[in-house]
Amino acid sequence: MKKHIPNTITLLNLLAGLLALIHAFNGNYNEAFSLVCLGIFFDFWDGFFARIWNVQSPIGLQLDSLADMVTSGVVPGLVMYKMLGDIQENQAQYNLTEDTYYMGVVPYIGFLITLASCYRLAKFNVDTRQTDSFIGLPTPANALLIMSIPMIQFHSDYEVLVDVLSNPFVLVGITALSAYLLNAEIPLFSLKVKSFSWEKYKIQVVFLILSLILIILLEFIAIPMIILLYVILSVVNNTMLKKV
Repeated sequence: MKKHIPNTITLLNLLAGLLALIHAFNGNYNEAFSLVCLGIFFDFWDGFFARIWNVQSPIGLQLDSLADMVTSGVVPGLVMYKMLGDIQENQAQYNLTEDTYYMGVVPYIGFLITLASCYRLAKFNVDTRQTDSFIGLPTPANALLIMSIPMIQFHSDYEVLVDVLSNPFVLVGITALSAYLLNAEIPLFSLKVKSFSWEKYKIQVVFLILSLILIILLEFIAIPMIILLYVILSVVNNTMLKKV
């Protein structure tokens, strides 16, 4: 019975992703964001229970990647596509004509996130270096980064920041950065806890505490800052480990 529980949780991740797709397609970004967060929640616990009950399996690994592909790959790509497409109403502000913007297939650039996520997940499944850490930004973290953009646009009182994140050139730049970080050869620490040890997981504890403080103070704006903090702490940690 135990061996089926992690796979069931993984399928709940997939279900959350499918529901998020529907809401993202209809422009319901609040609901899509909440469902992606729910899917990522399930994604954490399926691996946790598989490890503590020692019921990891090849099919579980494949199911996990397939579910992540939808929740953390297809959904953020669609959301970026939608955000770039929504700029049609503000074409004049950026000196864009319908021909240059749409014949240039700018909105479709958003799906680079989906393509990069797919490659990253496939590489993860065969990369033996990523058993206790990550090489490149994990797809759930990247999904949160992309999904936070419309939340900041609609819920932030910082008009300058909202204007910046509504600029198509900025969104294309974020898309390119996202695709790069997903597959960059940057070692990043994992939040998957296998035992309760301060010495072994102190950087994870510090990261979670700082993340909680940022969320309390900045709400949705905290999300991209947390992703940046994650990368910075990983680089610092890697540098310190090399000196030891």
